[in-house]
Amino acid sequence: MSILEALLLALVEGLTEFLPVSSTAHLLFTEELLGIQQTEYVKMFTVSIQFGAILAVVVAYWKRFFVNIKWSFYRVLAIAVLPALVLGKLFDDKIEEVFEKPLIIAVVLIAGGVLLLFIDRIFAKQAQIKDQEVSTRQGLFIGLWQCLAMMPGVSRSAASIIGGMQQGLNRKSAAEFSFFLAVPTMAAVTLYSVLLKDWCVNGHETKGFEMILSSTENTLVFLIGNVASFIVAFIAIKSFISFLQKYGFKVWGIYRIVVGIILIALFINQEPGSDKQKQKTECKSQATATR
Repeated sequence: MSILEALLLALVEGLTEFLPVSSTAHLLFTEELLGIQQTEYVKMFTVSIQFGAILAVVVAYWKRFFVNIKWSFYRVLAIAVLPALVLGKLFDDKIEEVFEKPLIIAVVLIAGGVLLLFIDRIFAKQAQIKDQEVSTRQGLFIGLWQCLAMMPGVSRSAASIIGGMQQGLNRKSAAEFSFFLAVPTMAAVTLYSVLLKDWCVNGHETKGFEMILSSTENTLVFLIGNVASFIVAFIAIKSFISFLQKYGFKVWGIYRIVVGIILIALFINQEPGSDKQKQKTECKSQATATR
């Protein structure tokens, strides 16, 4: 993967991570258009550049996190992220398998788009509700809603914002809590992918940080990707809430449907390669043999 390709993927990640459009689907779309092979490093890279997006939230809401400190805020976040941490660990392998089935992701993207067409009507009363702090109970249920996004194509942002509105929050409060909840959720996923997860590289289990440090090019790509992701995500965060309040979800629903149809057209004749499964089997066999 070249620096230019990494930069483009990072721009897509930063722009789509906090929008209800599924960053996963857009990254697949971009990789297909650029002809980027889905190697283990590319998979790890597309997860690790979420770190830049996390920093964008922290910087954009610096006072909320570090100045006007309310321990109840951190308590709610800790409780809200628990469902994703538990289920994410339990179903990590199953989730990764879906990444190799882009048609399923495209269908989910379209289905979510159809739902967004009606969200404004379903939660019309929320427009009259004032901004409010999220309670522990609300945070837990929003965290459960967020777990729907473990299915690639759903969109973590969409699931958590809809969950917030279902719990009685208005669009602004729901969107902001979605941003806040992204920090511990994405931090956990990123750290796991870089420090703990075993990636299968040429039949050998390799940690993410080992791939990053294996060459100067990989290290440079990682750094540039996170810087680009940070800049674009910061802009997206600052713009999204006002856009959402003005136009609602319908425009995003239409957009998701269009992108989903394009993805189906791109991947309709493609089948998951057997080489990836073979490589995973080799890794598992070697890991078993060394125990």
